[in-house]
Amino acid sequence: MILPDLSAYRVLIVPGLHGSGPQHWQTRWQRRYPAFERVEQEDWSAPDLATWSRRVQSVLQRSPQRTLLVAHSFGCLAGVHAIRDGRYGVAGALLVAPADPEKFGIAARVGGVRLHCPSVVIGSTNDPWMTAERAAGWARIWGSGFVNAGELGHINAESGLGDWLQGLRQLALLAELDVRTQPIQVASA
Repeated sequence: MILPDLSAYRVLIVPGLHGSGPQHWQTRWQRRYPAFERVEQEDWSAPDLATWSRRVQSVLQRSPQRTLLVAHSFGCLAGVHAIRDGRYGVAGALLVAPADPEKFGIAARVGGVRLHCPSVVIGSTNDPWMTAERAAGWARIWGSGFVNAGELGHINAESGLGDWLQGLRQLALLAELDVRTQPIQVASA
């Protein structure tokens, strides 16, 4: 596969619990694309929505460049919460294997959010953190598209995805969608 040209974007990786180790597709993407940035949480084992969301917002504020958010698991919930008001120039959000907000007691805090950017939720039929049906339901709530990736577990390192090219294709599609929806700049004579 030819890797997508994402140079027009800032790509921000938002890991879930424990920070996506060395064989996780998020980390592997960062090795392939050294310009990708990662949100680092103070404590990867303490999933606190307000704290994690503030950290995502803090990193988003560092650059005015249009951003593609690439979140996984609890990072999806923090990402959705962080960009809920549309302030940060997020061009698209790839939300992979979101953790079930009800398991963390935060469904009400992310349930009324309708994202202001193109977004897609990718779920798995055998994800122990959220069924594909529930992930599709959250996608509808957030105004996101939904992709059922089949039996990929939690879509993490244990899923054996390597560089997970299907996910890269989805990220490229989000970038293409953003390009098509941007206003045309007319040069003055």
